Amino acid sequence: MPMQTYCDLHTHSCFSDGTCTPAEIISMAEQAGLSAVALTDHNTVAGLPEFLAAAEGRDILAIPGVEVSTGYLGKELHIVGLFLDPCCFDAVADFLSLINLRKEESNRKLILTLQQAGYALDYDGIRRSHPEGTVNRAVIAAALVKKGYVSSIQEAFQTLLSAKNGYYVPPERISALDAIAFLASIHAVPVLAHPFLNLAEPELRAFLPEAKKHGLAAMETMYSSYSAQTQTRAEQIAAEWNLLNSGGSDFHGETKPDIALGTGKGSLRVPAAYVKALQEVTRK
Repeated sequence: MPMQTYCDLHTHSCFSDGTCTPAEIISMAEQAGLSAVALTDHNTVAGLPEFLAAAEGRDILAIPGVEVSTGYLGKELHIVGLFLDPCCFDAVADFLSLINLRKEESNRKLILTLQQAGYALDYDGIRRSHPEGTVNRAVIAAALVKKGYVSSIQEAFQTLLSAKNGYYVPPERISALDAIAFLASIHAVPVLAHPFLNLAEPELRAFLPEAKKHGLAAMETMYSSYSAQTQTRAEQIAAEWNLLNSGGSDFHGETKPDIALGTGKGSLRVPAAYVKALQEVTRK
């Protein structure tokens, strides 16, 4: 019987809010014995050329992807697109431009509000310290840690960067359904990322019929923070809606030091068989 192989279909590099280069992710995935790895940076495809080039001549499948920040009935949802065709990278970047413009405006307002409250942050300096990547709250959280205002990125999100505390106002988000339809239109594979992080089960069940109509193909049923019970429930719901399984660690390097590439918090094992099934979607 052939040995089971594994993959990681959700990772981030320094081109968004991770700390590893795309080439380093390829090397780490190879060292971890993965047969495939996807780079799914937040709202950018800028790291994908380096990612694909680093995998050339190596015994690992590099899957170009993206994680799109969207909204649905006032909730933030993340839609992962897998198997992006390099010929479509420019089209994807154009689609993401409005998201990134609104995010930039939100970032600047957040920093200004924090400055007015006495926190010595310099947004242009934060951007200069993160030259390859897009700036989001995780990057701002890291700046707050560096300044000593909070002890961890997690604390920053729970306090100063929480929408409940008045400093952060979320940007207007594009529709999750529009993002799914766009990814389907370019023959990528739209995947609902970590659904239970954003939606209660009744909300998820309300979302899935419309999402399926717009082209949703899969759902992350395996994820670093899922318990065995949550994973089983996700798999059951995916099966009910005839959605494929996907999964990944959500690796960010030092930004999330407790999450390892391929294994998440230690027990994650995403079967490589998921890759073949997902790739078939692009051929239909």
